[in-house]
Amino acid sequence: MGSGAAEPIRTAVVGFGVSGKVFHAPLIAAHPGYSLDVIVTADPARAAEAARLYPHARIVPTPEELFTLAGSLDLIVLGTPPQTHYDLAATAMDRGLHLVVDKPFVTSPAQGEALISRAAAAGVQLTVFQNRRWDADFLTLRELVRGGALGDVRSFESRFEWWRPDGFGNWRDTAAASDGGGILNDLGAHLVDQAVQLFGPVAESYGETANHGRPDGADTEAFVSLLHESGVRSRLWMNGMAARVGPRFHVLGSRAGYTKWGLDSQEPALAGGMLPSDPAYGVEPEDSWGVLGVDGTSEAVPARPGAYPEFYTRLAAALRGDGPLPVDPEESLEVLKVIENLRAFA
Repeated sequence: MGSGAAEPIRTAVVGFGVSGKVFHAPLIAAHPGYSLDVIVTADPARAAEAARLYPHARIVPTPEELFTLAGSLDLIVLGTPPQTHYDLAATAMDRGLHLVVDKPFVTSPAQGEALISRAAAAGVQLTVFQNRRWDADFLTLRELVRGGALGDVRSFESRFEWWRPDGFGNWRDTAAASDGGGILNDLGAHLVDQAVQLFGPVAESYGETANHGRPDGADTEAFVSLLHESGVRSRLWMNGMAARVGPRFHVLGSRAGYTKWGLDSQEPALAGGMLPSDPAYGVEPEDSWGVLGVDGTSEAVPARPGAYPEFYTRLAAALRGDGPLPVDPEESLEVLKVIENLRAFA
């Protein structure tokens, strides 16, 4: 980093698809602790869009060209397909650069262990973009669980479901499971992480996967059952071809239940050009709030504001020695191990 603590963290974003364009670049550009100095994309249309949106950033076509600029950077953000993460992260570490790696972290636990060890040896910080820890509904549910509003939680159901029969329109439609593809690797990285954050380590796991038309055999639908050491049972559904979706959360406890429909609003807001500084950013409309109680006496619970910018706020503090990383990579490694175990039996 620069010579003064107040200097911005000089940052490069590798990839300008959904991850780089919708999530990372807007959050970094809006944060006073960072400067968005370089964007890497080989796609001419994406390069033109990046130059329009971020005229002060340098647009380069390849990671190799990016790494020639390493001396003028502090942080690399990998918003590329998961099969590229290991090699790109290792190269960045060798040049003394801190790393944000998008999820799925890497394609295997062995790669994750190797990167964590390599980061420690290189003296750089490594974290994983588990942004769904800052979804409005997750923050709201976590507060309810911690505050005892549900009593002892017994059953946790969580879903990421869409109706996208033509696919996602990016690497998710073509990457094999061995390369981090398939909906269990992709969305499981979020749903398993959220379940573990809420209810602790996994003691037992079971999974089912299905492929509806993928010629490479990667799964397009998955179901996961986790028994946590705490005794809570988590049931997780992932499906990009759901003609009718189920509730985002359905949680049952000894005192009350909580049901929430619909996905967090931050991704579509960012995709639509809303800045994180907008007062409306992260605010969930009242008609999307979850409901708490028992049948006949339930009431809507005001949603906590969604807070993806918090990831980069915490990362800036960590890079300056003022706090922990926003996501410990060991936690993402444990999620990878759960998913690998599920794949062995699914």
